[in-house]
Order: sequence, then C-alpha cells, then structure tokens
Amino acid sequence: IKGKKATDVITDHEWLQGEFIGTVQERGKAIIEARGLSSAMSAASAAIDHAHTLFHGTPEGEWTSMAVTSDGSYGVPEGLISSFPVHCPGDGTYEIVQGVEINAFGQERLDKTVAELLGEREAVTDLLVG
Repeated sequence: IKGKKATDVITDHEWLQGEFIGTVQERGKAIIEARGLSSAMSAASAAIDHAHTLFHGTPEGEWTSMAVTSDGSYGVPEGLISSFPVHCPGDGTYEIVQGVEINAFGQERLDKTVAELLGEREAVTDLLVG
C-alpha cells in the first residue's frame, strides 16, 4: 500500500511478530504437506514475478521487496544478497530505495538474518576460493 508501513496496515503486532513469522518460515513445509509435492513451483512462481517486475517496473512512487546484492544499504554488508525495498524502472534494473523506516523489531530481525547470511557465506568460503 503506497506510503504505508506494515505496522500501519497490520495492527495486530503480536500476530505479525509471532504466528505470521512462523508461518512464513514454514511455508515450504506447508506447501509440501498441502500438495504432496516439492515447493519448487512456488519458488519458480516467485522467480517469474521477480523478473516480471524487473522488466515491467514498479509504479512511480511505489516499491517492492527483492533479493538483490547489497550496496551497503540498511547496514547490510556490501556484496551480501538480501531483501531490500527496490524501485524498478522497467528496463531490467533496480534501485534500492533509501530511507524506509525500520522499527526496533524489524531491525532485530534484520540483524539476525544478516548474521545468519554471513555465517553461511563463511561456511562455504573455502569451497569458492580455489
């Protein structure tokens, strides 16, 4: 919703910070249980949506979230792939939107995710450097 934060739209903070996060974290398992199949179709659909937005753009003044390479924005180390608010002009490029307010809970979750991503990167570094 243009100009709105999730906390403006969803006022049940207990649900947002509890059940909702748990549901998102378990979505792959839920898809497998519901369909009896892999969640690969869900991932493929997300990739198609991502490409569509890159090449058709986001409406002027609006943004979406995409996993892109960090340029250091929002305290995410440069080069790390993470989700960011982005605007896509429709030519296959994106711009990370600056200044989106992150509340204390969001910052805590972001810091935790960055730590996990850095740990994962460190775990495979010797596999990538030959």
